[in-house]
Amino acid sequence: MEEIMKAIEEKNCEKLRRVLYYKVDDLSDEELKEVLEKAEKLAKECKDWELYKLVLYYYHEILNEDKISEFEKLAKESDDFELKFHLADLYYLIGELEKSLELFRALLEEEVAKGNIEHAARIYYSMAMIHEELQEYEKALELIEKAEELYRELGDERELLRIEIHRGYITFEAGDTYKGKAIIAGVLPKVLNDNELLVEAHLSFEEIFEEEENYDAALQECLYALIRARGTDYEDIAFGSLMDVLWQLFLDDDFETVYLNIDMFINAFPDMKDFFEAVKALALFKDGKIDEEEAKKAIEKVKDPRLLEMLEFLGEAEL
Repeated sequence: MEEIMKAIEEKNCEKLRRVLYYKVDDLSDEELKEVLEKAEKLAKECKDWELYKLVLYYYHEILNEDKISEFEKLAKESDDFELKFHLADLYYLIGELEKSLELFRALLEEEVAKGNIEHAARIYYSMAMIHEELQEYEKALELIEKAEELYRELGDERELLRIEIHRGYITFEAGDTYKGKAIIAGVLPKVLNDNELLVEAHLSFEEIFEEEENYDAALQECLYALIRARGTDYEDIAFGSLMDVLWQLFLDDDFETVYLNIDMFINAFPDMKDFFEAVKALALFKDGKIDEEEAKKAIEKVKDPRLLEMLEFLGEAEL
């Protein structure tokens, strides 16, 4: 809360976007409402439509308050590309996919007429993600290729690499697993010094392996992603992916895969040793390898309330 309020006082919209995204789960509804009211006002003042989108998304998803009509009114009164782009993206985030596509198509027509290649590339990529969500993978790949053409024309090599990772994943979703893996693998040597893109690549591999129920490989990819994500904005995303895999394993009663693999994380992240040892103890207990008292002792070493909640979530038991 303190870090969020400091960003608001400093009128640092970029910092506020980042902090709010990562700290929102730590806020009570009352605290969140106070923060969102201040952040909404600041976003309008700074004309930071990405922050405004985030604020309205949290109003909608967490507080069940629909304030999107205010965004729509601003869009009708403005010719601001960023404003309309983030409104279309907000529709996507809340599941209004057809509405999002409709606005993106209209915006694309405008930007192509203006000859704005960068804006058109962003729209093609965003539309590709919507068609992916609709499981229209061929259409998604078609739009990805159009975005690639434009970013190549712009000479934006980093964005081309990011899109290539996503193209590989959509290729997998479309049914060609081996080609999808090969596409992502082709990116890896080119991004060895770019932790964010490495995280995206490893998390794409993780999702592929998880879909194949190859959980040993999925956990290994989580390890690589989390190592590369430490100290970046991707750290929570990588940790969340790991928790998703662990949750699936606990759900499937595959406790052995957990306790055989978790030592990788214990050794790689000594600052989180107590948490990962507690995960191991919980899996051993669930598999009948240790008694409840031993599991309790391991869990009691974990002091972070958020991590304790995750342990309870994994175990579905009060130990």
